[in-house]
Amino acid sequence: MNDTDYMSLALNLAKSTLGQTAPNPVVGAVVVKDNQIVGMGAHLKAGEPHAEVHAIEMAGEKAKDATIYVTLEPCSHFGKTPPCSDLVIRTGIKKVFVATTDPNPQVAGKGIARIRNAGIEVEVGLLQEEARELNRMFFYNISTGLPYVTLKTANSLDGKTATAIGESKWITGEEARKDVHVFRHQHDAILVGVNTVIKDNPSLTTRLPSGGQNPIRIILDTNLRTPLTANVVTDGQAPTWIVTCSGIDEKREKEYHDLGIKLIKLPEKQIIIREMLKVIGEMGISSLFVEGGAEVHGSFLKERAFQQVITYIAPKLIGGKMAPASFGGEGFETMEEVVSLKIKEVSRIGNDIRIIAEPK
Repeated sequence: MNDTDYMSLALNLAKSTLGQTAPNPVVGAVVVKDNQIVGMGAHLKAGEPHAEVHAIEMAGEKAKDATIYVTLEPCSHFGKTPPCSDLVIRTGIKKVFVATTDPNPQVAGKGIARIRNAGIEVEVGLLQEEARELNRMFFYNISTGLPYVTLKTANSLDGKTATAIGESKWITGEEARKDVHVFRHQHDAILVGVNTVIKDNPSLTTRLPSGGQNPIRIILDTNLRTPLTANVVTDGQAPTWIVTCSGIDEKREKEYHDLGIKLIKLPEKQIIIREMLKVIGEMGISSLFVEGGAEVHGSFLKERAFQQVITYIAPKLIGGKMAPASFGGEGFETMEEVVSLKIKEVSRIGNDIRIIAEPK
């Protein structure tokens, strides 16, 4: 194995923890001595030891004069855990490979500088692109204060999300529907509009064979029409936040409070997506999975308030000019206004096709 192989292993360790470390990034580390792996680890959860700690503890005395491969710059500050850069120095490691620097202002090159100042060789940039892609949500959130937004759609080959009378179960196959739960697990919160809650009464939880992290459930509901008997209100599976506007009925508001539902009241008479994103970002939401209907998706599109689109396309033809499409609203009038996307990935999931794209 060579340096690239060891860093690839560290990246795979980090990838295995996607969805469980927020608000922290995912990080993997591998310790190598005399061409043998003597320690490896990943950061498992915010507040728990970082990847370097697990890897160095596994290596034990063999960590002295060893090389460590880390997917993200070791921290240099005291947070919930001590600085990893200090541990690297104390252990006697002779060389450090860092895939990418940490954009967090509390780190941002300081960890690397501290290790170098201790006389330890540091190389930065090995598999940097892969490391940045792995933590793209964290990088976006830490640099903007806003959640990284993923829009998810599922439609037929002719672009329909339901029949003309609204029947939509099921357009995609079981494999694609299971795949959606992987992405729910990887996001802090999931968002739908109140019409989806009224029509489908979804649970909006993560249902994977091995369990999974349930995202916070966010409902866009201008006039507080979410039924008090809805699953998202009564099941207690995950916190539910309802985003609404000023001027709502105080008695109705108290009914939700009494049921443990958090109400987020925006000052405008209608919900402005970017204002909503700013507020929930300040409340600690670093990534948002949007599974709304056409109008909700149309609102995010109009405000260009998203970083990724995941579309599942089923090999079915629905037809009908009254059958709904993925994006509603007014749309754009000219081709100069439309949002151009860069396709990142095309995969076959069961009998369906999954396309992942991002704005250019």
